[in-house]
Amino acid sequence: MATYNKDQIKKLLELDKKHYLHPTSSLRQHQESGPKRIFTDGKGIYLTDVNGVRYIDALASLWNVNVGHGRKELGEAAREQMGKLAYSSSFNNLSHESVIQLSEKLASLTPGDLNVFFYTSGGSESNDTAFKLVRHYWKLKGHPEKKKIIGLERAYHGITIGATSATGIQQFQNMTTSQAPDFLHAAAHKTNCELGDKNDPDFTRSIRGIIENEGPEKIAAVIVEPIQGAGGVIIPPNGYLEAVRELCDQYGILMIADEVICGFGRTGKMFGVDHWNVIPDVMCMAKGITSGYIPLGAVAITERLRDSLAEVSDDVLFHGFTYSGHPAACAVALKNIEIIEKENLPAHASKMEKELKKGFEYLTENHTLVTKSRAKGLIGAFELFEDREKGIPFKPEKMAAQKLVEECLSRGLIVRAVTFGGTNIIALSPPLIINKEEIEKVISIFSDSIQVVEKSLKLQSV
Repeated sequence: MATYNKDQIKKLLELDKKHYLHPTSSLRQHQESGPKRIFTDGKGIYLTDVNGVRYIDALASLWNVNVGHGRKELGEAAREQMGKLAYSSSFNNLSHESVIQLSEKLASLTPGDLNVFFYTSGGSESNDTAFKLVRHYWKLKGHPEKKKIIGLERAYHGITIGATSATGIQQFQNMTTSQAPDFLHAAAHKTNCELGDKNDPDFTRSIRGIIENEGPEKIAAVIVEPIQGAGGVIIPPNGYLEAVRELCDQYGILMIADEVICGFGRTGKMFGVDHWNVIPDVMCMAKGITSGYIPLGAVAITERLRDSLAEVSDDVLFHGFTYSGHPAACAVALKNIEIIEKENLPAHASKMEKELKKGFEYLTENHTLVTKSRAKGLIGAFELFEDREKGIPFKPEKMAAQKLVEECLSRGLIVRAVTFGGTNIIALSPPLIINKEEIEKVISIFSDSIQVVEKSLKLQSV
C-alpha cells in the first residue's frame, strides 16, 4: 500500500483543484475545499485514501464494482489480451475472438432470445444506442412516425443528450438549455393504470394514458429500469413489469429494459427482469459487466429484431463507437462473468438481502427518523422522515440525508444521498462479495451516524 507525506498530499489536492473538473459534483465546493477524499488502494469491499484511512465502499463506487476491489485476475485478463491484440475495430464487419466469445457467453445468460449484442463504452451510450436502434427499426419497417420514447419519472438513464432526455429526474434535465425531442415521462409503477384502470386519478400520467393520448402509431418504445437505482432504489410492485410488457405487446411498441445498475447479480439474479420473468425486446447493460475494472457497455436485442432489421436493410448501419467491442474490455468482461458464476454471487446477493433487511429493521426500531426501508439482493435504501408516524418529511434546508452521508463518511462508510424531489433517501449497493459480519458493521456505522444527526436535528432515538 502506498504511503504519502503531507507535502505529497497537499500537492495532489492542489493539482486536483486546478486541473480536474469532477462529474456530478459541486463546482463551488470543489474550488473552495478540493476533493473530499483521494483514494489510492482497493481491496474487497474496502477503499483506502492517501492518509491511510480505510473505508467500506457500500456503494460499490457507482453501483458497479460487483466482484469487489483488487481482483488481480481481471488485470491479468487485460494484460494477456493487450499483449495479444490490444485493439481492433469492428467496423466494416471485421471481428476478433474476445468479442465473439463474450457475445456467446452473454447469450447464455440473457433471457429469451436476447442473443444479439452491440457494444459501447458505458450505460449512457448503451441507452442512446437503444433509442437509435428502435427508431431505425421502425423507420425501416415503414413507420418513421414511431419515434417517441416513454420513460418514467425518477428514472435515470445516463448523461448523453439522448439518455439525459429519457431521464426522469428534473435536475439532470435542467443542466442544459435544450433536450432531445420526442421523449415523454410517465408516472412510475402505476400497475392498475397499465392494466387499463381509467378510473385511477393518475391514468393520464401513466404509460397507457400517454400512449392513448399520443397515439400508439407515434410511440417507438418504453424504457424502464427493473429497479430504479439513482432515483432512490425504487422497487416496482409485483405485476408491474409484466403489465408493461403486456401493454407494449398490445400496442405494437418495443420494450427496453435498462439493466445498467441491476445487471450481473446486483438484485440476487443475473438480471433484474429475471425476478418477474419478463423478456424485453432490448436490454441495456454496463457497470457490472466488468465490475468497473474497464469501461464497457452492451445492448442486447432479440434475434427476431435483428432478423427483421437484416431483412429490410439495404444499407450500412451508420452507428458505432471507436471502442465498440474493445478486445481488452471484452476479455475483462469474460473473466468478470466467470468470477460472478464461479463464486455464485447472484445467489450470495440474495442471501445477503436477508441480512441487509434485518439491519434496516434494527435501524427502524432504534431510530425514529428511519422509515420505508427496502432491498432487492444487494441494492437497498431507507428514508429519513422528521415524523414517520405522521408522514412528515424533513424540509430540504435541513439536509438530513446529506448530513447522514457525511457522518458515515467520517466513520469510514461510503453511501449515497438521494434528495431529488425533496426526498431524503440513503442508498447503498455494496460489492456482491460482502458478508454478514461486514453488513453488520455497515449497520453499526449507520446507527452511530444517525445518533449524531438526530442530535443535530433535535430528535430522539427510540
